[in-house]
Amino acid sequence: MGAAGTNYLNSEKGIWSWLTTLDHKRIGIMYFVTVMTFFLFGGIFAMLLRAELFTPGETIFGAETYNQVMTLHGTMMVFLVIIPGIPAFLGNFMLPIMIGAKDVAFPRVNLMSYYCLVVGAIVALSALLFHGVDTGWTFYTPYSIRTFSGTAWMVGGAFIVGFSSILTGLNFMVTVHKLRAPGMSMSRMPLFVWALYSTAILQIIATPILAITLLLLLAERFLGIGIFDPALGGDPVLFQHFFWFYSHPAVYIMILPAMGVVSELIATYSRKTIFGYTAIAYSSLAISAISFFVWGHHMYVSGQSEIAGVIFSIITMLVGVPTCIKMFNWLATMYKGSVRFDAPMLFAMGFLFLFAIGGVTGIMLAVLAVDVHFHDTYFVVAHFHYVMVGGTLMAIMGGIYYWFPKMFGKVCNDTMGRISWVLIFVGFNVTFFPQFILGAMGMPRRYFDYIPEYTSLNQISSIGAWMIGSGFVVGLICVIHALMKGEKAGDNPWGGKTLEWTIASPPIHENFTTTPTVTAGPYEYR
Repeated sequence: MGAAGTNYLNSEKGIWSWLTTLDHKRIGIMYFVTVMTFFLFGGIFAMLLRAELFTPGETIFGAETYNQVMTLHGTMMVFLVIIPGIPAFLGNFMLPIMIGAKDVAFPRVNLMSYYCLVVGAIVALSALLFHGVDTGWTFYTPYSIRTFSGTAWMVGGAFIVGFSSILTGLNFMVTVHKLRAPGMSMSRMPLFVWALYSTAILQIIATPILAITLLLLLAERFLGIGIFDPALGGDPVLFQHFFWFYSHPAVYIMILPAMGVVSELIATYSRKTIFGYTAIAYSSLAISAISFFVWGHHMYVSGQSEIAGVIFSIITMLVGVPTCIKMFNWLATMYKGSVRFDAPMLFAMGFLFLFAIGGVTGIMLAVLAVDVHFHDTYFVVAHFHYVMVGGTLMAIMGGIYYWFPKMFGKVCNDTMGRISWVLIFVGFNVTFFPQFILGAMGMPRRYFDYIPEYTSLNQISSIGAWMIGSGFVVGLICVIHALMKGEKAGDNPWGGKTLEWTIASPPIHENFTTTPTVTAGPYEYR
């Protein structure tokens, strides 16, 4: 039964049916609403930061408020938006359908993972009631041990949110191994599923390291145990090792799902069989594996040995190999393809451009001599945002426009989608490219004030940030308009070749009327 009949949206009625649902599709939609709410507030904090930096000195608030707003922006965007964004929303909704399953392996655990995110966010934001937090999203010790009481709430919230990530990764991994449809071998899985599978490995192995680190921080704060604080006999560099052992794999928890989305978009809108399917699939696993061995490049100036620095530098550069494999194969897929420049494809191409800049500057920062100069400057801020915002958020927007017809049975207005892309893409480059120059000039990050020589570039950057915000507002209007007045979508409006495009839009509660049998690989265009 299709959009005109019973589907997952109307099979049960009432808010309680949503709050207690075990349907992976409904849980995905709840994740979507929740994550986008956090994204709205995180974006508002970003606008406030850029407004403050429009001129030297105090513009709209003081230094202490600036530090707290910066911490809220970073923490919210990293832990509540970019890390859970694609796996929790698009992954939850699409992964079972793309492998021919009726649901994830553990539906109740899936719902629990959602509430872990919500409860963790509430606990973290409770810090605002206790003088706030001004440590930055990294919670570096010993400052995070000695500073405002709100820090403990923020750290505790991040600990709870980690369970959401672990449980989601576990669920996805078991689902991929145990619930694939007949004929759906690993070599026939869509590349989005491969990306989520590789991400699940990182979520399961890396996230507990952060959880233990945060528990140790709380133990030191409340029990006076000397672990990280030198005044208690601890070692602050140990915190950095623990934190970055998680947080660099976390970069790939953020970006690998985005790469999976881009693979789907490029295959569909190029009207070609994906070039180098096996290489793209295995490169996801390679990125996942290598990411565990590069954390030390965040610590070149921490006093670690020169030998360790050289080793971390080489391994960091090695990550570029599987990443370049993906970039080459995406471009090869587009080559001589019948490319359609619909809004989702524009976001995919925007991803390629922006992520390439983020990746190249990442290789630059892997070089010890370069990193020592750029460390803790706006060059690093620009690099990070080119990867995370230019990469992950571009992919999220493309994925929303691409799978929206399947999720809601309505098509987003393509013109509005294109306008959204132009504002975000242009605004992003206007915002963050000047920050490379600021970093090369020596402007340190996380500073409330700056010397007058940096004024013009900061003002350009702030104008670009407001363009980005306008682009996301247009995107929000586009989604709301599609929900209320969007044209009805067919089952396969884009001509996609993966399993989700063989079922009704929106899907029925069970996804499939009969269990599908897979007889060929994905993306088979003739």
